[in-house]
Amino acid sequence: MRKNKIYDCITFFQENFITNIRFEILNEYVDFFIVCESIYDHRGKKKDINFKLNNPDFNGKVRHIILRDPFPEKLNLWERQAFQREFIFNGIEDSDDEDYIMFSDPDEIPRPEELKNFVLKKKYAIFQQKCFNYKFNLLNKDETPWSGTRLTKRKFLKSFDYMRQKILKKNIKKWWKFNLERNIQIIENGGWHFNNLFSPEMISIKLKTFAHNEFAGKKYSNVEVIKKKIDQRKDLFNRGHKLERVDIDETYPDYIVQKMRELNKFIL
Repeated sequence: MRKNKIYDCITFFQENFITNIRFEILNEYVDFFIVCESIYDHRGKKKDINFKLNNPDFNGKVRHIILRDPFPEKLNLWERQAFQREFIFNGIEDSDDEDYIMFSDPDEIPRPEELKNFVLKKKYAIFQQKCFNYKFNLLNKDETPWSGTRLTKRKFLKSFDYMRQKILKKNIKKWWKFNLERNIQIIENGGWHFNNLFSPEMISIKLKTFAHNEFAGKKYSNVEVIKKKIDQRKDLFNRGHKLERVDIDETYPDYIVQKMRELNKFIL
């Protein structure tokens, strides 16, 4: 029996749909869900508190921690993102050295079966995930496998942003670079990245507020442009990625298979 508790940590902006699905998929194997939300977006503008928990059965597991202070002055977009990530430490204060800390974007969901008897054999782990855009079954082959969820033990965790930005699969082969962390366990078939399962209007808001400022302009964030790209199954950022419809089958989370009728808005 696994003795290590698992803390599943995300930062949050407006992703209620996929975040609540995340809870349903991972509930059996996760001890605590940490949802870190700020009352400011990464451009420093005031925002509403958006998180809403759908299933009251998870009240004892979900910790919604709110960053209420403005971001420190002179931080750029990426530094504000990093600042919010580090605030997650406030949600894991009761964790022990041997507990597992996972960090993902809300739409990066590790395969729950991997967590059942998980043993971390190295310092860090990266879950390689299938990437889907716009719909649960619109596969992005060009971004599959996607290096999504990271995991480490609490005793190794110094920075959430470091774990996201510097724990990279490509480090492993760069033996000559002594400054890179290469003690990384790769989890193949490690879950799903359900990217941009939003309405066009919500995708537009995301593009105008998240750290990738290069995509904030109308070329990308205009609602009609986004609608057209979804209809034509084209990549949001004009990179020529191929999006292919696939069947929802046993390779998907059980929850999605069982709820296909309810989730049909995001199924082709």
